[in-house]
Amino acid sequence: MSIDQNATLEQQINEFNAQLATQAPLQVVDQFSQHINTLIESGVEKNALQVGEKAPSFMLPDALGRQVSLAGLLQQGSVVVTFYRGEWCPYCNLQLHAYQQVLPQIKELGASLIAISPQTPDHSLSMSEKHELAFPVLSDQGNKVARQFGLVFSIEEQTRTLLKSLGSDIPAFNGDESWELPVPGTFIISQDGTIRLTYADADYTHRLEPSALLDSLRTMSK
Repeated sequence: MSIDQNATLEQQINEFNAQLATQAPLQVVDQFSQHINTLIESGVEKNALQVGEKAPSFMLPDALGRQVSLAGLLQQGSVVVTFYRGEWCPYCNLQLHAYQQVLPQIKELGASLIAISPQTPDHSLSMSEKHELAFPVLSDQGNKVARQFGLVFSIEEQTRTLLKSLGSDIPAFNGDESWELPVPGTFIISQDGTIRLTYADADYTHRLEPSALLDSLRTMSK
């Protein structure tokens, strides 16, 4: 699928969905819609840490196995933390690519960016190289950090079968049999460890627009 990289992230996602609707079997599209509706009805995103709360401290390995700590990054400025599902997720790929495009602006505003998924470091490396990401992609195996941020859920049996049939064997990507994933969520954490922006949506086709992310950072820097 070819997507216009100059469009907004929302436009890119809409374009992807339109192409998917014409190429994927109707049954597959329906099953994913049902899965999203189940997640929305569960209210899972309401568990996410909210603005004003303190972010949990953590240290995770990057794609090359180097340890990256939130405390270390906060010494340099604010930190944007985005949790994504994995390299198998096309919406995550679109989002991280879009965030890479605005990385210079994020840095200009005195912040750094990290992306976190439950994937093993090998898969994080594949993601990082494939999309030429110039920010740390961290492995949160077992979703330990995502759990502290209130984002973790378990995929129901029907969707597990569907994902496997499409080549997205989550246990193989994540290195465990839990079938747990984070709700995609993006947080801005100020230097004192306080969460200044929370965006978590049970509908994983919705992502925080880069422009909204930059607007929040600009507001913080005033």
